[in-house]
Amino acid sequence: MIPTLDSMLDNVIRREGGYTDHPNDRGGQTNWGITLDTLTNWRGRPTTAEDVRNLAESEARAIYQARYLTEPGLHKITDPYVLSLAFDCSINHGPHRVIRWLQKIAGVIDDGNLGPVSEVAINSVEPVRLYHKLLARRIVFYGEIVNNDRSQAAFILGWLRRAAEFVEV
Repeated sequence: MIPTLDSMLDNVIRREGGYTDHPNDRGGQTNWGITLDTLTNWRGRPTTAEDVRNLAESEARAIYQARYLTEPGLHKITDPYVLSLAFDCSINHGPHRVIRWLQKIAGVIDDGNLGPVSEVAINSVEPVRLYHKLLARRIVFYGEIVNNDRSQAAFILGWLRRAAEFVEV
């Protein structure tokens, strides 16, 4: 099935789950994967742990679409499978990091901004090649996270399961 915006958001919500407050999670308290800092930035005012706990799924979906897809320009990726993977990477690793990875794969300056030159270059790479290289970079990045901070090993199995979903497409 070709990914759509709704199916991508459904999958992100499923992967991220509901409210969590894991002591080793550098993001702190999250709900639907949205951290206190992200929610505060989104709402433009201080928010509390209770605000995170009460975050509606519809607001989380709006945050994901705006902050991790549209605003960074990832919606300009034309292949729906690459877009789906890039969107999930954007949420999990930050949009600018993912754009830099895509830019490196496409052979353009990796400044983290998806401008017109990057857009053309990224969309010119054969989609299967781009997809596989991005997925491989993501998996290596998970290893780098754990190598640099052993406390993050608590999350590696979940991260690899997340990546495996993109192998099984």
